[in-house]
Amino acid sequence: MQGNDRYQQEEGKRMTLKRRWKLIPLLALAAVTAAVAAVGASASSAAGTPIKIGVLSDCQGAFGSFDNQDLSGVDAAMVQLAGAKVKNPSVPRDGWTGASIDGHPLNLVGVGCSNDKADTAIKETKRLMEQLGADIMIGPLSGDESIAVANYAKQHPTKTFVNGSAGAQDTTLKVQAPNFFRFNGDGAQWNAGLGDLAYNKLHWKTAAVIADDYSFAWTSAAGFIADFCGAGGNVTKRVFPPLNTTDYSSYAQQLPTNVDGTFVAVGGAGLIPFLKAYEQAHGPIDGKKFMGNLFWGTPGEFQQLGNRVAGAYVGGSGTAGDLNTAAAKAWASFYAKTFKAIPPFGAPTGQQASVFTYSYYANTVGLLKGLMAVKGDISGGQKALQDAIGKVTWNAPYGPIKLDANRNAVTNVYYQQLYVGKDGKLAIKTVGEVPNVDQTFGGTFSHATPPPGRTFPPCTKKALPWQGKEITPPVIGG
Repeated sequence: MQGNDRYQQEEGKRMTLKRRWKLIPLLALAAVTAAVAAVGASASSAAGTPIKIGVLSDCQGAFGSFDNQDLSGVDAAMVQLAGAKVKNPSVPRDGWTGASIDGHPLNLVGVGCSNDKADTAIKETKRLMEQLGADIMIGPLSGDESIAVANYAKQHPTKTFVNGSAGAQDTTLKVQAPNFFRFNGDGAQWNAGLGDLAYNKLHWKTAAVIADDYSFAWTSAAGFIADFCGAGGNVTKRVFPPLNTTDYSSYAQQLPTNVDGTFVAVGGAGLIPFLKAYEQAHGPIDGKKFMGNLFWGTPGEFQQLGNRVAGAYVGGSGTAGDLNTAAAKAWASFYAKTFKAIPPFGAPTGQQASVFTYSYYANTVGLLKGLMAVKGDISGGQKALQDAIGKVTWNAPYGPIKLDANRNAVTNVYYQQLYVGKDGKLAIKTVGEVPNVDQTFGGTFSHATPPPGRTFPPCTKKALPWQGKEITPPVIGG
């Protein structure tokens, strides 16, 4: 019996070992299956990883009234390309819901409120990027803000930044942050052709310039000066009131009246007070002796000018609200159907040409096209995304847009004329187009030249590529 017990014990051990050896392949297979499932789950999770987006706008300061125009541009792009729905069609600042690219939700984590000052813009940028954890930021609105944000971007290479509407030249030409992209022109580009028009068609030989004393207005004035002087004109006086000035009387008095015309790059809340101060100092305005930059045609600003400026020519911002092309008309129709109101200016127009709306829209489209190219994958420090955004080319509503080596738009620009319409109210029409203007402005500006400012550029005769070659674009009713 004892021998049998020992035998049974040994046989039991052998059977246990056999069962264990048989279980090992099964356990291994289970482990592999679990690992594959885990990888699949991880891949599935990565495929749907939310992308956090912040938007920086101005809701205070000289341009605070254009806040909802900014956000309407961002919202419109999200609706058009990413399947979003606006939360409130009467308040674009409320943002969107339901946007996604290749299964990656595009979540709005916050909208920054700046006031045209660099320090406020950086404070809000840090809140969006560092406290709220945004992966990508769209904005800002204005020049000094954008220079500061571009420098911030340089210090945070694993985040991506696309411009809002800012047009300071330094932002891209000088800072050259590899992760900051601008799908709109700068202020100088936007005035291409205007100085040539003044000299060769209006026969201005001399001109005065008044511009807000900050980076965008310097750039805007630089475009007119380079163009006008390049054609043969002479700028005899430059006046620079601080941004957010409320009393322009002393600055208006500095402007000479013995010139053929005056170029005005005072914008935002300052434009109407300046014009009133000029009238008080020099009498009624003769529109034929004035030119303005983009603010003279911006919704909300344009309506306040009144018929006293009829006849004036104005620079654009890469926009032409009356352009009679299929792309332009489709954009205008889509925009007007997407929103019920753009506070505080009321219902959106079917011929929307706001620099703020269109620039924020164009920059958001550039971002979304980059995200589409990488299927929403922002891994690897967003390097693939940034490479993709830099390669985006786009047949935009107002003409083709592509980026140069500094990630700044090469774009068509337009200039307009103000006139009194049949209803007796001030109206605007596009009268000229300069295709494919780049940031060098025909070789006038480079990384090595001084930035636009109170004395640069000098008034120098120089042949520019578009002189005498501007074209008349097809316009509605034209």
